[in-house]
Amino acid sequence: MLSNRTLLITGGTGSFGHAVAERFLSTDIAEIRIFSRDEKKQEDMRRDYQNEKLKFYIGDVRDIASIKNAMHGVDYVFHAAALKQVPSCEFFPLEAVKTNILGTDNVLAAAVEMGVKKVIGLSTDKAAYPINAMGISKAMMEKVMVARSRVAVDTTVICGTRYGNVMGSRGSVIPLFIKQIKSGQPLTVTDPHMTRYLMVLEEAVDLVMFAFAHGQPGDIFVQKAPACTIGDLAIAMLELFGSQAGYKVIGTRHGEKLYETLLTREEMTKAIDLGRFYRIPADNRNLNYDQYLVEGQVELNDAKEYNSHNALRLSVACIKKMLLNNRVLQEQLQDLPQINAIKGDNII
Repeated sequence: MLSNRTLLITGGTGSFGHAVAERFLSTDIAEIRIFSRDEKKQEDMRRDYQNEKLKFYIGDVRDIASIKNAMHGVDYVFHAAALKQVPSCEFFPLEAVKTNILGTDNVLAAAVEMGVKKVIGLSTDKAAYPINAMGISKAMMEKVMVARSRVAVDTTVICGTRYGNVMGSRGSVIPLFIKQIKSGQPLTVTDPHMTRYLMVLEEAVDLVMFAFAHGQPGDIFVQKAPACTIGDLAIAMLELFGSQAGYKVIGTRHGEKLYETLLTREEMTKAIDLGRFYRIPADNRNLNYDQYLVEGQVELNDAKEYNSHNALRLSVACIKKMLLNNRVLQEQLQDLPQINAIKGDNII
């Protein structure tokens, strides 16, 4: 699908951008453009890959002129740039608005003007029933994306993805746990009963590529994912490293939920089950409501949301297996003697 095409990734120096680069630089893709505002991360990435297909553009999604400068000749855009840290967005909500909402609109407007064929926006489970500034800004990002998709339907296909925690990604708890284990400290757990979805980085790329292949204007795609409690995740990490430090409960942080939701009750009534994924089609009715029945949805009464409390719950043993497939942990664990025994077990 990307043969001889040019792909732009906003926020491309993050975990997702690295995963896309690793998957496609060895193919016949023409060019991958990394758009971000961090010159240090761009330089590190340039040195790591040393590949002529990888091009770097300094800019900020808050500045539409810098986006347009990077979009000349671009066929497709993966929009991953965002402020993702829940506590920092709580303290600086307007910064989340500027990047996650207005920045997204800049990317989409530039893409339409520059003739980009397709844009995939990356959202988060925190956008469903949002209670924090980060989730609210990403929920609005989705609304902006769907609204833009309606008017750009003849020029640029705009659709999106929504997924849960990517293991080992920037700001996630796993790198923090590794640091604490290595320093001999107990793991800091906000609430051991808190649940979160778990997925590996390659699955996030799979989801985006599925949306890229099948997405229609305004679609949002969700990948079904297993979940675990934070307490079980901490135990799995401690057992993998052979640490006796244990964990201590520090209390819920600013804006944290007990569980995350990937599909709301309202979305479940119209979601299309595609096996590994759900597709949420856009509601493309116009504002002339008189042409529609004014009755509610009967099926909504029986609908249930899809959240990390009712998703497939992973045991500690299963969490270990997932962790061993994570690149961040593979480097940390490769010399530990107990790992080969764990690899021989069945995950479920």
